[in-house]
Amino acid sequence: MADFDLIVIGSGPGGYVAAIRASQLGMKTAVVEKESLGGVCLNWGCIPTKALLRSAEVLHLAKTAEAYGLKKLEPEVDLPAVVKRSRDVAKQLSGGVKHLMKKNKITVIEGTARLEKATPAPKVIVEDASGKHTTHIAKHVILATGARARAIPQAGLEPDGDLIWTYREAMVPKELPKRLLVIGSGAIGIEFASFYNELGSDVTVVEMVDRILPVEDADISDMARKQFEKQGIAIHTKAQVKGLKKGKGKVTADIEAGGKTEKGEFDKVILAVGIVGNVEDMGLDKLGVKVEKTHVVVDGFGRTGVQGLYAIGDLTGPPWLAHKASHEGVICVEGIAGSNKTHPFDASNVPGCTYSHPQVASVGLTEAKAKEEGRKVKVGKFPFIGNGKAIALGAAEGMVKTIFDAETGELLGAHMIGAEVTELIQGYVIAREGELTEAELMETIFPHPTLSEMMHESVLDAYGRALHM
Repeated sequence: MADFDLIVIGSGPGGYVAAIRASQLGMKTAVVEKESLGGVCLNWGCIPTKALLRSAEVLHLAKTAEAYGLKKLEPEVDLPAVVKRSRDVAKQLSGGVKHLMKKNKITVIEGTARLEKATPAPKVIVEDASGKHTTHIAKHVILATGARARAIPQAGLEPDGDLIWTYREAMVPKELPKRLLVIGSGAIGIEFASFYNELGSDVTVVEMVDRILPVEDADISDMARKQFEKQGIAIHTKAQVKGLKKGKGKVTADIEAGGKTEKGEFDKVILAVGIVGNVEDMGLDKLGVKVEKTHVVVDGFGRTGVQGLYAIGDLTGPPWLAHKASHEGVICVEGIAGSNKTHPFDASNVPGCTYSHPQVASVGLTEAKAKEEGRKVKVGKFPFIGNGKAIALGAAEGMVKTIFDAETGELLGAHMIGAEVTELIQGYVIAREGELTEAELMETIFPHPTLSEMMHESVLDAYGRALHM
């Protein structure tokens, strides 16, 4: 007889949300966690990094106080206090997940899990911190073990916790590096580049492809680069770090670009070159689970092809986002419960957010991707400088871009850069989920004065009807 209806391995945003939904549906549920409840996101990712970036934002406002009619301020960075605040925020939220587990009567099993073949689902063997093993049987098992930072040992691009950092070390610096190299310009790399630059580090970013934030629309990437370079960040695209040589308290990097290699000396290096799924040491190979490029292959309902075994979140591949994992978790559990309302997971409507200064947010197809698919498009753009609220905020640099199917009016994609766009993007996500066309968006009333008015204006501009430009 099964101990549980469902065991979830991993308590990140995918795992703990899946467990809560299962409990709501009447399943006897357990979660296995080897570290802290909340996983990487709450403890070492999404949340504490936003706390760090908030400190950088407050610092920026203090340094620019005169622009708002205030007397000049000369703030000092108290790095230990900045880090402590971030860790306190993480601790508070991890405690919140613990409360949710108790509230929903979910059993928490501490330790590291591996699987062995059994029916109706693989049995779960958990080893706790003392080395003791316990075996747990469930009708269904969900893998939500997440991912970790990718390393490239061949080029010396391997974290050592001292000179060469992953996101973990970058979040708890003991001192501010004078010279910092960030390898990779995706959301993680750019957020750390923005944070350390604002605090006073001399930051260099190296990106292999021809533009930063490569998953974003080209217009957004271009504007972001101009803003970051204006702030003093050195950016090298179409470039590679061919090797890192560690010395006493410094790292020498060989940076290759345009057929030439230059050496640069840095105090610290942050690796942000992608992530690797946590698929090892769980017995997946013996079970016959299909793994491609370190990620578990699943269908739109999280099914692995092995009876009773499912996988969700970062473990299953991009986009590597907390809200994607949570949504997958709900779909997976409702599918297990036999809900006839469940639909397969669709990655095309997952919003992406980068919390740099300026912020970047997007959903759906880029203009280039839409054209690659053979779509005839209508494109609208509206600048922050044309918006009264943006000017009043002193944040008049940015843009909202919308892409529509010229024949059907379908909103194919929306892309933003500027103040608070990570909050604005959800309006377009709802529009896409509701299958709204340009007609409904044009007829929607947007409050004044708000940044959201730019969303309306961008839609209008796609059809030659912009009012304030």
